Amino acid sequence: MTYPARFQLVAAMNPCRCGLALEPGYACRRGPNERCVAQYGARISGPLLDRIDLRIEVAAVTAADLILPPPAEGSAEAAARVAAARALQSTRYAALGLPAATTNATCPATVIETAATPDAEGAALIRHAAETMRLSARGFHRTLRVARTLADLDGEAQVRRLHLAEALSYRARGERPAAAA
Repeated sequence: MTYPARFQLVAAMNPCRCGLALEPGYACRRGPNERCVAQYGARISGPLLDRIDLRIEVAAVTAADLILPPPAEGSAEAAARVAAARALQSTRYAALGLPAATTNATCPATVIETAATPDAEGAALIRHAAETMRLSARGFHRTLRVARTLADLDGEAQVRRLHLAEALSYRARGERPAAAA
């Protein structure tokens, strides 16, 4: 039985139980900060973590951050880039006979391999990363999907090394050290 479901998971977690392990000069009373962070992060199963495409570490906001000028690209400009990228994806996949609502996230793995074929430098990077990061087949395809989306946001026809490096950086941020496994 197959039950259709589409959802977007947005989750957050502290780096450790108390949430202070990454603060400069903080010493965890449970032992070395690295061990505390590894033990706390090990609470998320590998298969679940493998399904999370973007893992981003967000530092605490300081008072100095509050007086910074606003970013060059505002929400309206970012929304326009996203809409253009989604339209590009719909056109790309409709030309391949897929439903018009198909995006990089929802197209079949065989199609994303073709749509996200990287340049020579990118192919070497993803090959090396697949071995060193021990990417599963799911992780490999998810990295290609994110890289294709980054290329679409940049208006690039081909996935380049730059896009793959950024996609891999999002995947690597949540990797556990070997001692935590």
